[in-house]
Amino acid sequence: MRRIVDILIVLLAGLVIVPLCLVIAVVILCTMGRPVMFRQTRSGRYGKTFGILKFRTMHVCTAEGQSDAQRQTKVGQFLRRYSLDEWPQLWNVLRGDMSLIGPRPTLPVQVEHYTARQRGRLDVLPGLTGWAQVQGRNSLSWAQRIELDLWYINHRSLRLELLIVALTVVQLVRPRGVVGPNRINPGFPQRKELPQPVESSQAGGVR
Repeated sequence: MRRIVDILIVLLAGLVIVPLCLVIAVVILCTMGRPVMFRQTRSGRYGKTFGILKFRTMHVCTAEGQSDAQRQTKVGQFLRRYSLDEWPQLWNVLRGDMSLIGPRPTLPVQVEHYTARQRGRLDVLPGLTGWAQVQGRNSLSWAQRIELDLWYINHRSLRLELLIVALTVVQLVRPRGVVGPNRINPGFPQRKELPQPVESSQAGGVR
């Protein structure tokens, strides 16, 4: 039933979002060039990996030691602030990689640091939005986000999911916690332990 609801909502939302995505793609192409989107490997249900899609928000790194803040454009900042860079993930939902609501998909290297209990976070499909997202997003530590996700999984109900939808709308209108302090979430593995994805070199900003 959940899968059917996901597909129906994505198809209906697509009538509005797809044209807007085309506009965003043109703006990115004109301000940053190609590629318009990028794909990054994330862990899904039961740890199965898949390629998550996002609009590009940064210039391609060409100088050694160049920070994410230096690479990010004004257009990119706007897209991230209002989570517009996440819209291509509706395709991931349609494919069955993700659901509309669930824990945000994380990097496989971060999953390697999970305890046996924390791996319970992988018992459901990852989502576009979730309980941890509306409780503080990237201002929360890694451990806090995982605990919130585990609580959600143990208390899933229609009422809770409608609450998440309502709080997500508030979050989109009045964004908070877009990035953590210094763009790093406390408690994430150190930068040297993480891979270097195309879009961002700081996994602490994984959203």
